[in-house]
Amino acid sequence: MLIGILQTDSVRERFRPEFGDYPDMFTRLLDAARPGALSYLTIDCLAMRYPEPGACDAYLITGSKCSVYDDEPWIEALADFVGAVLGSGGKVVGVCFGHQLVAHFFGGRTQHVGWAVGVQATEVVQHASWMEPSMTRVGLLSSHQDQVVELPSQAIAIMRTPFCPISGYVMGDQVLALQGHPEFTKGYSAALMNMRQELLGASTFEQGMASLSDDTHEQEVAQWMLGFMDGR
Repeated sequence: MLIGILQTDSVRERFRPEFGDYPDMFTRLLDAARPGALSYLTIDCLAMRYPEPGACDAYLITGSKCSVYDDEPWIEALADFVGAVLGSGGKVVGVCFGHQLVAHFFGGRTQHVGWAVGVQATEVVQHASWMEPSMTRVGLLSSHQDQVVELPSQAIAIMRTPFCPISGYVMGDQVLALQGHPEFTKGYSAALMNMRQELLGASTFEQGMASLSDDTHEQEVAQWMLGFMDGR
């Protein structure tokens, strides 16, 4: 399976030697779930040069420090490309910014709510056949200030947290969107929180750092992502 990684941001240079860039994080995650079976095409969304929609078997939109409602030409161009992929019958998985972008540009609404960082206990509220192994709760690392507050009419919520009631959704068999970051490691999450300690405030920072002792389920969620892409 060829997965197109729609890269919407880059890891800060000082963190790359230890953690890699965002496409590296996703390839490590997915290759661990399905060794030797996947190939990747990384697409720099800021360059606004896209392949034909059918060039890849599925597309994955990364997270970004930008907001989907920012007035940036590349964000509009990305939304147009996603629309073309969906119009051609393709599949898209959106993570964090990607989760918000699909909702925002296809009939829903994303807005600034405040920081969620560290491990978020996430409840599965709608099960699907590709969610194997089956779980009712997962721990996912998060780092976001915006969230989806209204879904497109054709979307169904599948996951929630107390802070983020729309933590995951699907649109038919074409879109899977996740607010959490299965590609993150706890080390990278800690690095981001330490960098933003003053911005987060003492309470949010301390709670986020303490949550890193909680279990996470990125490998199970990676299996879900691939099962969705497969159409299981």
